[in-house]
Amino acid sequence: MAYIIRDDLIGSQKIADTETVQKHPLGTIVSAADSVLGGGEFIYLLGVASTVVGSVVTYDAATYQTVLSAVGGAVPRPIAIAMSANVAAQYGWYQISGVAVVRKQCTVSLAAGAAVGVLSTGLIAGTASLKEIFGAVVAAVASAKAGVVTVKVMLNRPRKQGRIT
Repeated sequence: MAYIIRDDLIGSQKIADTETVQKHPLGTIVSAADSVLGGGEFIYLLGVASTVVGSVVTYDAATYQTVLSAVGGAVPRPIAIAMSANVAAQYGWYQISGVAVVRKQCTVSLAAGAAVGVLSTGLIAGTASLKEIFGAVVAAVASAKAGVVTVKVMLNRPRKQGRIT
């Protein structure tokens, strides 16, 4: 995968890169395209320890700080998918729309079109009560079988389930 940013940004950081120096305002959203996965949207965020490519993170919409998405329900936070191993005190892009390659529990098998949830920290799996991710469904069966650590997921500005107050 090699996403190319479509927007005009001077000195833009590549989608798959992580940087120790902030290159864009946090929260910047760009569109980018990949020859295999197509187009998508990406948000510029501050990383967290233990992030790997495809990690499921939540982020604070005020500080743009990420955390690996925790198991738990009824916490309506925006979700994004790490495009690099963007660890603590580093800056990088996270996918919020389009087809994303996402880390999953390797023992789980998922069907195309299946809803997904966070059942292990930073990973997706099948859904469970109050753990579903709104705006995310499995895009391809071939990558969703047991024994595989990633799955293609169609994203549309996903968020964790819960009531926004």
